[in-house]
Formats: sequence, C-alpha cells, structure tokens
Amino acid sequence: MTQAPDSPSDDQTRWHLDIVVADGFVLSELATITDAIRIANRVAGRALFSWSFHSATGGPVASPSGLSVETAPVPDRPRADAVFVIGNADPGYGRRSVSGMVSRYRYSKARVYLLAEAATRYIAEAGSVETHTTHWENYQIIREVMAEDGMDLSLAREGRGVVTCAGMGATSDIVLSLIGQMTTPAIGTAVADIMLHQSVRDFATLQPYSGAGITDTGDEIVNRSIRMMQTHIEDPLRIKDIVAALGVSSRLLERRFVLALNTTPQAYYRRIRLLAAKNLVLNSAMSIQEIAMACGFQSGFSAVFKKQFGVTPATLRRRRKAQGDAGGFLDLR
Repeated sequence: MTQAPDSPSDDQTRWHLDIVVADGFVLSELATITDAIRIANRVAGRALFSWSFHSATGGPVASPSGLSVETAPVPDRPRADAVFVIGNADPGYGRRSVSGMVSRYRYSKARVYLLAEAATRYIAEAGSVETHTTHWENYQIIREVMAEDGMDLSLAREGRGVVTCAGMGATSDIVLSLIGQMTTPAIGTAVADIMLHQSVRDFATLQPYSGAGITDTGDEIVNRSIRMMQTHIEDPLRIKDIVAALGVSSRLLERRFVLALNTTPQAYYRRIRLLAAKNLVLNSAMSIQEIAMACGFQSGFSAVFKKQFGVTPATLRRRRKAQGDAGGFLDLR
C-alpha cells in the first residue's frame, strides 16, 4: 500500500482525544469531530487518532435528536492529548462546573477545546470575556447577566491553553486546524477536501450573525440595515432613522426587504428583538419585565411575544423548567 503524501512515520506518536458530552449535547458537533479524525486515519492509512466519550458521571448520555452515546466518567488524571467539550443548547451547561475539568486537562498538558455552551459556562466561571468567545446566541446571556460587553464574537479564540469556540459550523474549522497541526498540512488539506470544506477559516473570522457580520442577503442595503438593527436591540431605531443613515427612501428599503426576505423592515426588526427575548426567557434568570426592557419593548411585550410564538414568555419559561426537571429538552436552536 502506498503511504499517503507527507504521512507521519509509523513510529510517530499517535494521539488520543477525549470527547466530553452532557445531556442535550449538540449531535452535529460530535459527529463533525469524530468524522474528521476518522477520515484523517483513512487518509494516513493507519490509526493516527483514537477517541473516547466521557461525561460527568458516565453512562448513556442523550442528544435532543434521540441518539445516545455510552460514556465513561471524566478521568481524574486525564491522559488525552486533547479534549473537546461539546455544547448542549443550555448556556448554563446543566449547572455543571467546567473550570475544574479544564484545570485537570491543562495540568496534564492536553489541548482544551470548549464549544458554544461549554465555553459560555467557562466564561461565566472565569468572570471575564477576555481572550474568549462563544456562540452569538449565548453572548446575549453573557452581556445581560454578567454585564460584560466587547467580545468580538470570532469563530474561536485561544487564551492560556484553552480554545473557546462558537461550535456548530465552526467545529469543522477547529478540528481541521487541529488535525493539520498534529499531523501534516497535507493530511489536514486532504481531510478538508473529503469533507467538502473549501477552506479552514481563521479563528479570528467573525461569526455571520455576530452584529459585525451577517449572513449575506444578496442586497447590500438590506445587509447594512440588518446590521444596524442587530446592534440596537435594547434601544430600537426608528425605520426613518435607518433609511436616513442609509441615504435611501422608506419605500425603497421596504421594497428591497420584500424582494430579499419576503417581509418588511418593521416585521424583520421586531422578529430579531423577539428572538433575542426568547433566548433570554429560555436561558437566563432575568425577570420577564427585565427581558422586555433589554429587547426594547416598553409595553405590550407578552402579547407581541405570544402572537409571534403562540405562547406567553411566562408560559414558555414554565415549560422550559418542567422539561429540564424531567430530563427532557426544548429545541433551543
């Protein structure tokens, strides 16, 4: 059998990855990691990587999709070369501490990767956003609950041996980067090609919906107006202020929104604020009144919320608590 180009020699150290999950783990993140390292083994023609699944107490751990993985307890003395702690659609990460586990892995010289909600929990325990990032949905919780602002919401950031990451689609970028660092650039590129991942994004790349960058609608005027809306949730702008800043007419902006998104600027702006409010209802301890104020609703919040989502914010919060207490899951993403 012909050896893969630039493949490490057979006597080179193999690497082991611990993958830590909690109830409600994000299946796409776990699948991305395991598939990437499995493909790396295939490209190299031998087992460069091995992996094992862990959780706080061991045993089966379920994802919201209904699939479960069997886990061993997180070791007191880790021997892994790297650990990935998967997000679980709960910014509180099931009220489980992350910093103690991180310390154990760092003491053992392992590389630590915290995805989305695991990163959010770690940031909350650290008490600072400095050198960290998380998924943009979770940043709203940090901003409101921790009164922290200024996080740049890049795909990933590394500080003091810990990589915090937005998770979701950014998981591909960090695991492909890791493969390229631990093996060779040629193997990393081959794995990316097989995964149809055109390029590995730099960690500093901003998340598309971070407020500094958005998903492209195909219309720059619409993109610019959405960016303004995203950065004014608590103190909503008037549409006439937006069109004045853009230098266009109200009729032109409405026509562009209808063509690009099949909705009006007013309706789109209201939905952005209501989605932000829903995130806080589900994932923070803020009162309903505090949430209303944080999302720019001076009055009528519950009625508008119910019209959009079919349920009042108070009822949604009660359901979330009941589902959590029963070990079930709500679709938070």
